[in-house]
Amino acid sequence: MDDLLELAIDAARRAGALLVDRSHAAATGVATKSTDTDMVSDADRASERLLRRIIGRARPDDAILGEEAGGAAGNSGLRWVVDPLDGTTNYLYRYPVWSVSVACEDEAGWLVGVVHDPLRDETFGAARGRGATLNGVAVHVSDQPSLADALVATGFSYAPARRRRQALLVAGLIGDVRDLRRAGSAALDLAWVAAGRLDGFFEAPLELWDMAAGTLLVREAGGIVTPLPADRGDGEGVVAAGMRLHPQLAARVDTGSLSPPDGLR
Repeated sequence: MDDLLELAIDAARRAGALLVDRSHAAATGVATKSTDTDMVSDADRASERLLRRIIGRARPDDAILGEEAGGAAGNSGLRWVVDPLDGTTNYLYRYPVWSVSVACEDEAGWLVGVVHDPLRDETFGAARGRGATLNGVAVHVSDQPSLADALVATGFSYAPARRRRQALLVAGLIGDVRDLRRAGSAALDLAWVAAGRLDGFFEAPLELWDMAAGTLLVREAGGIVTPLPADRGDGEGVVAAGMRLHPQLAARVDTGSLSPPDGLR
């Protein structure tokens, strides 16, 4: 497990360095994916190629799933799940919140997870049963017991209609928490929950690569992560928080119970 975590850290940091280097020049190969605002660029593609090359050379028999190039089969029983650039819109706008996420799973679930923030030189890492760290120092989720005093993060879909629905739901929550944050990188949001910088996080839908490493980070930092269904069957996300806050936050953001305030429906 130590070797797997070391590999994940090395791959994420090297991909992060590539992205920082490319950020100094004009973006190339910019295109859209699921919607007109869901962007991808040559930086995303180059980062994923590097991740696949590093992991593939060290672990040629492992499967790998990446956001840009899809899945490749393996026969070792391990699968890597990578997000080469979580926060592409931020990256292209030079808004300094984006990350690289690398996770590895076996038949029992997430085995190691790393979220690297190149601009702050912060590497969040976790291995199953061994806790979570930030640059090698142990981190823990907050012990916030009160939803009213909680700083909570969320995110929004790239699909306009879905984003409008999410905004209405958030309007029903914002008066019941300390405040809300929307930074634009779910992987970093989860890492910051693990480090106690945020009390909680929720978003649905999310892709597996958005939440893979962050899920393990929160759990190994002493928190709880559970599935969060998106409204209208749009897919699954997560709600993550410390042990005392999670039941309140999960109950409040469940799509069946969180309603927009009067006048906004």
